[in-house]
Amino acid sequence: MTKGKSSATNENGRRRNLHAVTHIPAHKNGKLKPILITGGAGFIGSNLAHRLLSAGHRVRLLDNLSRMGVEKNLQWLIETHGDMVDIEVPDVRNFSVLKQAVKDASQVFHFAAQVAVTSSLVDPREDFEINAGGTLNLLEAIRTTDNPPPLVFTSTNKVYGNLADVDFTKQSTRYAPVDSSIRERGIAENRPLDFHSPYGCSKGAADQYVVDYARTYRMPALVFRMSCIYGPHQHGNEDQGWVAHFIIQTITGQPITIYGDGRQVRDVLFIEDLVDAFLLAQQHMKKLSGNAFNIGGGPANSISLLELLDLLAELNGVDLSITFEDWRAADQRYYVTDTSKFSGLTGWTPKVGVNEGVRRLYEWLLNESAHFSGDSLGVTQLTNTAVHAAKL
Repeated sequence: MTKGKSSATNENGRRRNLHAVTHIPAHKNGKLKPILITGGAGFIGSNLAHRLLSAGHRVRLLDNLSRMGVEKNLQWLIETHGDMVDIEVPDVRNFSVLKQAVKDASQVFHFAAQVAVTSSLVDPREDFEINAGGTLNLLEAIRTTDNPPPLVFTSTNKVYGNLADVDFTKQSTRYAPVDSSIRERGIAENRPLDFHSPYGCSKGAADQYVVDYARTYRMPALVFRMSCIYGPHQHGNEDQGWVAHFIIQTITGQPITIYGDGRQVRDVLFIEDLVDAFLLAQQHMKKLSGNAFNIGGGPANSISLLELLDLLAELNGVDLSITFEDWRAADQRYYVTDTSKFSGLTGWTPKVGVNEGVRRLYEWLLNESAHFSGDSLGVTQLTNTAVHAAKL
């Protein structure tokens, strides 16, 4: 979660807005235990919630709704699934609410976080309190239960640092590792941890707390160290959600800023494939608990910034406006996930290729732009969303 409300007036205002748009009666089916999703109104949380609700599960969302755009995701879930959705609006720094939220939960997915490296550099204390402190609050809340629900926590590939020791060759559109094993398989979990930036430290600390609570307290819990996730219900910006951000800028005709030379490579994973992995993680929790897994699209779904721009120019049918700026601190030249550990234990593999996934997100965002007021493509409104959007 991002910055919480600092006054009762602001918090009450937020609650009034929530109830005006999405208030529903609490679901009282005692036989149906809820699945708890922290950060549940965000991009990843809302997609997981939709899959679970569509399968007949009751879902409890915990989200302070401080990021712009999340109310729209929440409204979509309520309109689609009605009173199978419960919503709590506190911050993960509120231990008493977390304790109440987990006591009857059948499963827990922990996504609530401060998600931007840039924000962590501005306010490292708040970043720590949300990411590390909030995760510890959740772990302690789960530990108080008689039968602790299994927990899946989403960490980040940033726990491996900037990979400065990995040698690369510079190709026309991308960097390529010299090491053939990294080039063919990606970065595996045996890579030493090397936290960079306050964000990397806070998420890395939370990552290790989850692993250790599974070991020390025998709690069923595991960690996903995730690469770049993209798909519908994501409104990205320069700090988070770069694939969606590039598409929004393309649709609205706004310039795209590249930090560095654009050859940096990431593997991208479509949201539906990530949700499949979440469900398999819970299904196989008994044998997976206590582990951290690298989760991403893998080498088959790797793409550089320059290659994505070429793909978007083809989809959009016009040249893009691109500017280049200096490299950002601790930016990885190359990060591609080796998913063999998780795949070997569960049989999971990504199904949506990068070309298909980018096209599907492009079409979803293009359709979304048509619903904004203003000009025919809703350029002004969508651009404002891109600038001020929640860092989902």
